[in-house]
Amino acid sequence: MRNSTNLAGRPLLLIVDDDPLIADTLAFSLDADFNVITAASREDAIAQIRASAHNPDLALVDLGLPPIPHRPDEGLALISELLSHIPALPILVLSGQDEEANARHARARGAVDFVPKPADPQQLRQRLLDLLTFGRGPAPDATLSPEPDTGLRLIGESPAIQRLQLQLKQYADSPFPVLIEGESGSGKEIVAKLGFHIQSLRHDRPYLALNCAAISPTLVEPTLFGYAKGSFTGASSQKTGYFEDAATGTLFLDEIGELPLELQAKLLRVLENGEFQRVGETQTRTSHARIIAATNRDLRQEVREGRFRADLYHRLSVFTIAVPPLREMGSDRMLLLEHFRQRYAHQTGLPPFILSPEAEQRWMAYAFPGNVRELRNIVIRLTAKHQGGRVSATELESEFDITEPAISPAPAADVTGYSDMAAIARQGIESSADFNLDRTLRDWERAYIEAAQHLTQGNMSQTARLLGLNRTTLYNRLESLSRSRGS
Repeated sequence: MRNSTNLAGRPLLLIVDDDPLIADTLAFSLDADFNVITAASREDAIAQIRASAHNPDLALVDLGLPPIPHRPDEGLALISELLSHIPALPILVLSGQDEEANARHARARGAVDFVPKPADPQQLRQRLLDLLTFGRGPAPDATLSPEPDTGLRLIGESPAIQRLQLQLKQYADSPFPVLIEGESGSGKEIVAKLGFHIQSLRHDRPYLALNCAAISPTLVEPTLFGYAKGSFTGASSQKTGYFEDAATGTLFLDEIGELPLELQAKLLRVLENGEFQRVGETQTRTSHARIIAATNRDLRQEVREGRFRADLYHRLSVFTIAVPPLREMGSDRMLLLEHFRQRYAHQTGLPPFILSPEAEQRWMAYAFPGNVRELRNIVIRLTAKHQGGRVSATELESEFDITEPAISPAPAADVTGYSDMAAIARQGIESSADFNLDRTLRDWERAYIEAAQHLTQGNMSQTARLLGLNRTTLYNRLESLSRSRGS
């Protein structure tokens, strides 16, 4: 990653593109308005964000990245990873892989919009500046919104939101840990901060948040517990960690499932008796912070597979809160539409759009796989494209990801001796004049991989685990499938 001259007042823009000519050209053309940093791969971008003291204000991401630059998999995975590190990050996709399905998938993952290559630099510059206008304010993927007079407003009237609201009231003042579960984009950090900290008696005490996926594993321990001078290379002075700095306030540990196994035992000790030690010290210190953890993983499955300690899971989940996905929130979709529509109209000075009756029906029928974050991004795009206008059902559907693969349950054997799968296979052979077993198996393999990628929001490590493969094997199979498709 390269960093341009750092001038005060310019927003930090991350450009991720494996073509150095494109990256350098964009960096040069955008340098007057942005402090530009570039990366050539997903791993490079994430490693540099973990090591940097400052998060980017915007990201411009290509979908075709190594090791499979002719497919969108790495770019889609990067969108999910960037948002797991920086939930409010506005992401604009700039890609030569401009098939409509790729644009829809990118938006569903959390990208604000999609721009095909080649793009006019001045138009691209204006798009990025517009994103900054939309990006101001609190984290925008929340179903919770702070109100100046009432303190906290929970947007929604569905039974799922009412249950969440009741749980927040019940558990807010308890000293015990809380585990928040929910899909990406559902607003887990907002629930932690506004629901469990601001609503509690600790509201006037420190609130600290650490994303366990957004920091190098070697830095997690000194970041959490602090360190003594000289305890490792670069430790030129002693430093307190998050547990000390949180004092008697709240410490939020996001993506807790990413915490290395060797550190899980040390976290368990703090949860059990409040005791910890700084790296390089023998002195025992005590923490009185309340711990709120969050995950989009199934930690019970992680425990069964040996990637998460059972004792730590049970200690963290004294209280478990499930943030509902948007598809379970019924007519709250309309309340959230109105909330974000008015917010961005006021924020930008643009008149709000309206939906036609047919478009409202489509809005209510859409599942929003990217949850509230996806809904927010759709409202941003509609505000920019249809300011003060009426949005038709066709115009609205162009913003949706309607290309999700449908996978049937595993077939069972029937009493005739044929399994359901064998019956399906027989039908396929009989109905095709040029049946080819290799091609059919490749099609099924591709479908299962795509389904797993959708379920894991593009996280390739989780996709491999879901399919019972190691990550290298998964990449090899994707490469093989890509070659077979091109031949």
